[in-house]
Amino acid sequence: MTGFKVLSAGLPSVCVFDVNGSLLDVDSMAPFFQSIFGDGIKMARIWYDDLVFYASVIASSGSYPGTFIELGQAALQMEASVYDVELRPADIDELKTQMLSIRMFPDVPDGLHMLKDAGFRLATLTNSPPGAQGSEFQLSHAGIADLFEQHFNTASVRTYKVAPSAYHMVAEQMGVPMSACCMITAHHWDALGAQFVGYSSALMHRPGQAALPMLGLPQPLAFARDLPGVATQLIQIRRGQQNGPHECGARFDSRVVSGA
Repeated sequence: MTGFKVLSAGLPSVCVFDVNGSLLDVDSMAPFFQSIFGDGIKMARIWYDDLVFYASVIASSGSYPGTFIELGQAALQMEASVYDVELRPADIDELKTQMLSIRMFPDVPDGLHMLKDAGFRLATLTNSPPGAQGSEFQLSHAGIADLFEQHFNTASVRTYKVAPSAYHMVAEQMGVPMSACCMITAHHWDALGAQFVGYSSALMHRPGQAALPMLGLPQPLAFARDLPGVATQLIQIRRGQQNGPHECGARFDSRVVSGA
């Protein structure tokens, strides 16, 4: 087990939330993957890790071949080829339904209300496409869409995370400098992508996720196992109750694979 140093080096006013894997639990898709591959949680995580890996690679090239859901369907076909599993057309269609109805982590409403009541502005930034065929449906289905001031998706700038333009878009449309934004996510790659362009970040240690304990990387403002834990730390920072670096009470197992 390794302690994780958390630096309180900024005072964000806008909390920008990742959606898939952070607010919504990708593991809830396990029954779908179980029906195809026979190992639900493992394959759901492998599929999603590959999905965001290829999304990042494609984003770095400046190209945009299709929506995140379409890329997810392609990743499913890739996994079927790797594991020598025959997919039906109905399986590919069903993946879209599954992605649009991912179950919410139960701690999310309490954490969102804590931050909102403390005066933070709330927004989302997701790779999911917009509208009834994407992120707004996901968040409405989860019952939390109305808690956010605005919803942003990378499709609006024809890219995926971690393209800098996605993070810039949010700050510009919220009318704040980059330093006023804090990316709240379970994915350290997302936190780093935001921090490299001027955001701060806060990390949730969701199942199957972990921080990357490498010296020289920018550190998060907060690190906790769930959203209320992150919210508590950010509220304390906002109220001036924390001065300088401190060691977060939550700890992570550095052997856990940092997923997506």
